[in-house]
Amino acid sequence: MDFTSFVFYFFSAILLLSALRVITARNPVHAALALVLAFFTAAALWMLLEAEFLAITLVLVYIGAVMVLFLFVVMMLDINVEEMRRGFWSYLPAGALVGGLMVVEMVMVLGGKDFGLGAVTPRPADYNHTAELGRVLYTDYVYPFELAAVILLVAMVAAIALTHRKRADTRQINPAEQVKVKRADRIRMVNLKPQKPEAPKEED
Repeated sequence: MDFTSFVFYFFSAILLLSALRVITARNPVHAALALVLAFFTAAALWMLLEAEFLAITLVLVYIGAVMVLFLFVVMMLDINVEEMRRGFWSYLPAGALVGGLMVVEMVMVLGGKDFGLGAVTPRPADYNHTAELGRVLYTDYVYPFELAAVILLVAMVAAIALTHRKRADTRQINPAEQVKVKRADRIRMVNLKPQKPEAPKEED
């Protein structure tokens, strides 16, 4: 066994153990931290497969943003773990079906030669995965990419519009009214007469 195969099996074992820990941990924070470890290990495997862009995206987006949000939500919510675990076994058939489909897909990908998919074409030494992905994304799939961006923008605006509520106690500023204002509307000159303070009275 060469060093590359050893690293692959080592990270794969860590990935499987951390994924198993996600669904077996009683503490939601421990489960979220195990999911962070699973994402980081998956990024290491992608680096081993020379998919640098996907690995960096997984670390920056999922570990750096999504999982931090998950941790904040889990720590702020009062989650009743025992109540959630009561219906755990009712989801077992659906989970087993999804897991079985994922196993079949991985077997087809890793065992492509046995299924007649052909061997992977070796890449040259100066091959850049990020540049190649960008070239394909912005040439062959530029319209689907822009359509997906517009759909995400519409979804973001719709989420803000649905959750936005007007409050009566909130002060709003109208810039147009501020521009039209004049000095006489805001400043009032008052002539105050000077007053002399009274001397303190002497006690008897």
